[in-house]
Amino acid sequence: MKKIVAILLAGLMVVPAVFAKKIDKSIPVGVSMPTKDLQRWNQDGANMKAKLEEAGYKVDLQYANNDVATQISQIENMLTKGDKVLVIAPIDGSSLTNVLKTAKKKKVQVISYDRLIMNSDAVSYYATFDNYKVGTFQANFLIEKLGLKTRTASNPVTMEFFAGDPGDNNAGFFFNGAYDALKPYIDKGVIVVPSGQKSFAQVATLMWSSETAQSRMENLIAAQGYGPKGKKLDAVCASNDSTALGVVNALVGANYTADNIPIVTGQDCDIANVKNMLKGLQAMSIFKDTRTLADKVVGMVDAIMQGKKPPVNDTTTYNNNSLNQKDPKSYVKSYLCEPVVGTTDNYKALLIDSGYYKESELR
Repeated sequence: MKKIVAILLAGLMVVPAVFAKKIDKSIPVGVSMPTKDLQRWNQDGANMKAKLEEAGYKVDLQYANNDVATQISQIENMLTKGDKVLVIAPIDGSSLTNVLKTAKKKKVQVISYDRLIMNSDAVSYYATFDNYKVGTFQANFLIEKLGLKTRTASNPVTMEFFAGDPGDNNAGFFFNGAYDALKPYIDKGVIVVPSGQKSFAQVATLMWSSETAQSRMENLIAAQGYGPKGKKLDAVCASNDSTALGVVNALVGANYTADNIPIVTGQDCDIANVKNMLKGLQAMSIFKDTRTLADKVVGMVDAIMQGKKPPVNDTTTYNNNSLNQKDPKSYVKSYLCEPVVGTTDNYKALLIDSGYYKESELR
């Protein structure tokens, strides 16, 4: 018996340990961002590049001008050049299936950045904020400011909704987070949506465009008769700052002022929107510190390059439809950062004292 055990142990000793291979730091990390036209992506790309370079990595940073074909071409070039780790914020979450088949064949690790890449089993990891919580925070702000817990249907508030781009998987999480929290009040008649536009499909905004949001708000104003001297509008639940900017532009164009403008939510704490907050034209914005997100992604990249497993804190929320919906392999290993509500009460600590913006930028 002892002889058999000894033989078995000897056999085990010669089985080589299997570890992921380290990747040479001289191989660039490919970073694909949607566009430079929106402040947050420009800032995200710059943060990512700076932090990766600080960690000793070469970075191939590309912006795709919000053009899907351009982003696909840029990713193809990164793969051709031999990049072994790609960080991608997709323009359209479902548009990269084919190009990422090549990434998988080449055993390239793909980190989906902020927006989830859909319909691809090549996605290794996902780094984002808790997107459902973003919407919940917006709704809770409205619930508090409008006193919805003590209102009744005899004294309802009027509200309209603006969601994001259907091609961005996050847009649904933002909208659902807000709508799920507000729906009980809608069902009770405490919130009235005069336009009747309450589904994501009805309130989505292509490309998160400020111009598109402004046009839709102008149409709502005309159709519903909203105005300081017209039909009452108490709030607009806008999913992010670019849509909020369009909404505020339309409201100001309809002669609303800081004294009577509806409560408008937002997200990203973009400079133009923080300025509007300080002017009393936007009530709040969700702050998502892109430096924190960049830090987490740099940690992920560093772990991959060292042949280790990156840290994650969620494996059950984000299904990217790469396999059967019920298959746990479809859920992408994710790291979710915490969002924070930003208002005129705390903007200085959040944005200026933290070094995110200079005070002069907000004047």
